[in-house]
Amino acid sequence: MRHPVKMLPSIAAQVISVFTEPGELVVDPMCGIGTTLVEATHLGRHAAGMEYEADFAGLTAANVQHARSQGVTGFARMACGDARNIATVFANLRGTAALVLTSPPYGVRTHGHVRCGSREGGGPVGKSNHRYSKGKGNLAHRPLPLLMEGFGQILAGCGELLRPGGVVAITVRPIRVGGRLVDLPGQVIETAEAAGLVLTHRLAALLCGLRDGRLVPRASFF
Repeated sequence: MRHPVKMLPSIAAQVISVFTEPGELVVDPMCGIGTTLVEATHLGRHAAGMEYEADFAGLTAANVQHARSQGVTGFARMACGDARNIATVFANLRGTAALVLTSPPYGVRTHGHVRCGSREGGGPVGKSNHRYSKGKGNLAHRPLPLLMEGFGQILAGCGELLRPGGVVAITVRPIRVGGRLVDLPGQVIETAEAAGLVLTHRLAALLCGLRDGRLVPRASFF
């Protein structure tokens, strides 16, 4: 639970089911704790992933092994390293991936878990697991323009792994930087197009919770 920016397994499973067939290859260049890889293998696809943080890469390996113990039919492989080099690391996979599914880093401390005071009386908000990385080499530490530049390099490398007609699916949401709302999805689209990709779908979801049958807006990650 301490990874601050986990992809919902149901989202990964839905995207993989829509855009791939059993036996095809799914790639996640920033695989975190391995959600994409695990869901792909459970759906009979093969998977390859990279993760910069060695700690999270170890959790990916453990999660993949746990999936194998459950009898998955797909095979997953992963590497620990800088995803800007993914086309070199997985050179033998060039032109074979049906799907690249990932989410960009949002910044070094944008996400996390919270405990807040009572809804009636208020109280302090406590944050935990909200630092993605302490390693300065991680893209999450870069200012947003440089972060997007690095993400573009990653997408360009992933493009080399895609087969003709392959799909890149990116899950992303707006963020606040210094209180200012930033259209990160729009920036990701521009970055992807600069990397040679062509936008085909943009699917929007309402970011809210449900409580007692009513919608509860979420103004930020916290």
